Order: sequence, then structure tokens, then C-alpha cells
Amino acid sequence: MNKRPRTCVYKKVLDLWNRELGELSARNFAHRLGGSEDIVLRLDVFRKLEKHRGCVNTVSFNADGDILVSGSDDRRIILWDWESGQIKLSFHSGHSNNVFQAKMMPYSDDRSIVTCAADGQVRHAQIVEGGGVETNLLAKHQGRAHKLAIEPGSPHIFYSCGEDGLVQHFDLRTGASTELFTCQPIKDRWNYMPVIHLNAIAIDPRNPNLFAVAGSDEYARLYDIRKYKWDGSSDFGQPTNFFCPSHLIGDERVGITGLAFSEQRELLVSYNDEFIYLFTQDMGLGPNPVLESSVSMNSDGSEVGSSHGSAASPSNMDADEKITPQAFKGHRNCETVKGVNFFGPNCEYVVSGSDCGRIFVWKKKGGQLIRVMEADKHVVNCIESHPHTIVLASSGIEHDIKIWTPKALEKATLPKNIERKPKSRGWMYQMASPEDLMLQLFSLPRRSNRTESNGENSAADRELLDLILTFNANSDSSNDDDDDGDTTSQEDLFA
Repeated sequence: MNKRPRTCVYKKVLDLWNRELGELSARNFAHRLGGSEDIVLRLDVFRKLEKHRGCVNTVSFNADGDILVSGSDDRRIILWDWESGQIKLSFHSGHSNNVFQAKMMPYSDDRSIVTCAADGQVRHAQIVEGGGVETNLLAKHQGRAHKLAIEPGSPHIFYSCGEDGLVQHFDLRTGASTELFTCQPIKDRWNYMPVIHLNAIAIDPRNPNLFAVAGSDEYARLYDIRKYKWDGSSDFGQPTNFFCPSHLIGDERVGITGLAFSEQRELLVSYNDEFIYLFTQDMGLGPNPVLESSVSMNSDGSEVGSSHGSAASPSNMDADEKITPQAFKGHRNCETVKGVNFFGPNCEYVVSGSDCGRIFVWKKKGGQLIRVMEADKHVVNCIESHPHTIVLASSGIEHDIKIWTPKALEKATLPKNIERKPKSRGWMYQMASPEDLMLQLFSLPRRSNRTESNGENSAADRELLDLILTFNANSDSSNDDDDDGDTTSQEDLFA
């Protein structure tokens, strides 16, 4: 039982010896040390960055890693020297509603920042000589714009996605945006879901021509920008690949809140009220996925049976087992649009926030949960990895940002109350505005049978009541995303 820990210790000592002899470069030594589980177990709060006056919805490092950019419900953008805790620059974003993402463009001398927000706007902030800031509107979504994706290594090119299903391409050299496509549901669902409300977009770091989007249905869609014709004659919008765990195919209750690509081109997908899944490139369903799944689930979430709606044979089952994505379990993703990320010099770990106010860290290989860290009194939404060293930045409902470094003297152990669940109001409560909810309310499919055979309220009744309760709650809160008051739960109403 003690062989493995001793081997790890011997390997670390050997690496240190080789570094001192010059046989192992300092960079490789740092990479090997950074991927050590021992380092992850010593992460602790190094500093709290406190200046925002609202929920901090976005944190990101610049390319050098010495500046942290944050955006908040207070509509301000702050550039931090995170190591000293000092503010380098603070300015109003120009948005009229909560800032959802702010990113510094690479190779711009840290003077070019792009943002998107709940007002649907995509804006560009330019830091001019003397420390002044000029902001201008680049484009607008019809609905909230949640995420941006910057083309790796480019100071000019980035993408945006929004709840209107629109994906836009930007080139800062021209200041113009190109509307690439509106993400459409699979054909059989057009009758009740006119567009896919997009929550996430990510670019493949090894092949920037490829990018993935995801939102209000179960699929992560992969696109190839090379198929777009810039003369405007293109019918661009058909994905080159779809990704979804086989047991979620056809499940209309789930959606996707976060995406991330690893340096190895793996795609990480975070589902609401479900798990996080890791897909390799060969796990795609192709450009035309089958809608139904005959897969049943064990109590632990593992798959039983065949997938893609086909009958199971021993050979099929063996093939499906080989392409089953790795699942990461234990966190809670229900109330807000949570991101997901990789951590470690070679993406050795997966990290996510949770509705219980904690950060969860899993080993990428095998999906073992190794760390749970208290990070917010309410909900953790954002976790960003430093580009070069073992540092994390996290934010959520609280108004501060926490910087995590491996400074703890003792290694942490997993808490006993991991299964603690918060009072959940459903993920749509934090995601949809009253106007969006009214649109959903009037677009619900008509059901001839409103009552189940056992006398309980049907799923349609519950869906309708969810929307009504949400609309009332959001209207009463005057568009205040910080409302943490108790509300009557759906279970109470149906008791």
C-alpha cells in the first residue's frame, strides 16, 4: 500500500537532483512539480481582491499572467496586480447591464480589452496614453451575451455568442462584426425551440479554425470556420460534429453552461443538473446525430446498454464502452451559468465552481475528486487558471475575487459533507430575464393531457409553473441578480 507514495517522493527527489545537475531544465521541472497532486492539496487563499460593488462574473489573466482582469454587476472593469493586490486601472465598461465577460487581447501591450454583457452588447475598450480609456460598441445580440472566445495568439480576432443563438466573428482591425450563423435546434425540435440560447463558446488551441458552442440543449456543437464563405454566399451553420453523452441524447431537461478545450484538444462540457464530461476528438456523434438513446443509467450515473438509439450487441457494447466520456461528479450546477476549466501545466486537473459555494478539483484521468475548497458564501461561477504557474482565481456571488496559491503547510483532505445541497430554485432562475421568460411561457408546446395517470401534475404543468414563478420572482427583484431570499419551491407547491 505504501509503494506508490514512496515512488512519488523518490521521483520528486530525482527531479530535484537532475535540475541541480542541469539535466532537467527549470521549465520542465516547474511543469512536473506543477502537475503534482501534493501542490493541488496545498492550495489556499493567498489574497482577496476587494473593490467591486456587485457579483464578479468574470476573471481572466493576461498573456504574461501578471495582470488579472475582472468584470462585475457594477458594470466596471478592473485591472489588478493580483500579486500585490493593487488596482492598476478601473473604468466603466460602457455597458448598461451586468458585465459577463472581459478578456485582454494578446500581443496588445495590455491595452486592448473586449467585453460582453447582459445588455447584449459586445464592446472594445482601448487604454490610451496617460491611462485614459476609450470604449466603443462593436455589435449587439438580441438577448444576453454570455461569452467571448479569443483566437489563440491573435490581437485582433475573437468571437461572441448570445442567448439569441447568434455567433459573431470580430476583427478589431476593421472594427466590424460578421454574423456567422444562428444556432438552430435539431429539426424535430423546431416546433418548440426556435433557436439554441448559447451560454458558452471555446476555440481549439491546437487548431484555431475549430470552435465549439453550447447552450440550451444537450449538444456541444463543433464548427470549422474554413467552411464559411466571406463573400456572404455561405449557408454556414451546420456543425462538423456533435458531442453528447449517449444517455443524455433526447433529454430535453438539460443544457450546457460551460465549455473548455485542453491543450490536448479534449473538450470539457459542463451540464446543468448533471455532470461534467470530457470528450476526445473520436467521441463525436458526427454531423447528423441520432435523436434517441436507448441507454439506461445505473444509480451512480454509469451507462448500461446501447447508445445512439440502436440495439445492443456485444461488439456494439464494447465499442460504446471505449468511447464513453469521462464524468466528473460531486458538484452542483443548477442556479447560475457556471464555467468549467482545466488546471495544471498539462491540464492534469478539471476545476469547477458549485452552487454550494465550493471549488471542486478532479483528476482529469479517471475523474477522481481530490479537492473541495470553500470559496464563496453562496455560489462559485468562475475559476481561471494562471497561464504559467499554479495559481487560480475564483469569483461568484460575493463581491470579491480570491487568489489561490499552494501556500498551505498541511495537505488538505476531502470534507465529510460533500453532498450538502443548497436550496435550489432551478438553473433558469439566474439565467433568464423576465422578457425571456415571457417568451418561453408563450412558446410552450400545447399538451392535450395535462394530468398524469397517477393523478400528479404533469411535466408540462410543472414547466408552466416554473416559468410563472420565475417571472414573478424576477419582476419583484427589479432585475437584481443578488436576490438571495427564500422563495417557495416547486416541491412545496405540489406537496
